[in-house]
Amino acid sequence: MQRSVLLRSLEQWLQARMIKDYCPNGLQVEGREEINKIVTGVTASQALIDAAIEVNADTLLVHHGYFWKGEDERVTGMKKRRLKQLLQQDMNLIAYHLPLDIQAEFGNNAELARLLQLEELQALSGLSPEGIVQQGVLPQALTGETFAEQLEGLLQRPLTASQLHSSLIKKVALCTGGGQGFIEAAVESGADAFVTGEVSEQTIHIARECGIHFFAAGHHATERYGVKALGDKIAAEYDVQVQFIDIDNPA
Repeated sequence: MQRSVLLRSLEQWLQARMIKDYCPNGLQVEGREEINKIVTGVTASQALIDAAIEVNADTLLVHHGYFWKGEDERVTGMKKRRLKQLLQQDMNLIAYHLPLDIQAEFGNNAELARLLQLEELQALSGLSPEGIVQQGVLPQALTGETFAEQLEGLLQRPLTASQLHSSLIKKVALCTGGGQGFIEAAVESGADAFVTGEVSEQTIHIARECGIHFFAAGHHATERYGVKALGDKIAAEYDVQVQFIDIDNPA
């Protein structure tokens, strides 16, 4: 397929131009126009670039790309090595950050909610961008201990941190990745539990004092599913090979 066709579809599905973000969304490094194989992954690390080259991919589609606001703008060291290899291979790098977090059909939040079997899913109001925190209801109420065990089993990794209470969990709010700052919004919404990827020092105190169950399940672990689902959608829509490669990260 042609790169221009893919980019038009991605913009239509993700509406990236409507979202204020911390990095450019869409095509970040231009490679060849004709696309035959896409590798999807969470972060455009050197390891993922190497893996994409090994399977003869010409396009890398990720959640965490490059050129973040506030980073050193110089092309040196690690940044030089990554960009040099992409350019030498004539490989496209396409990245979607917040647009992929909030996308209602296959975004990170939607996919994690689907994994948890949450019902009646809806976005918490008053937050920007809309959909950055989702809330749903479990099919049946669970203890904090049982929910933690299920979460670890589904994500196939131990929790980074948790704070449990004696109350049962029925209503769950979630924000994948580094969403710990939204815990107070989850409290205000009446959620019994808040699931995210990371934890800050103050997050545990808020969970303890506000009586909400809190689970930090890993930034990488909670954001593996959106980009994979996006790749699956591309493969279903177009005659192009798509392969998800997971470069593990304990954070």
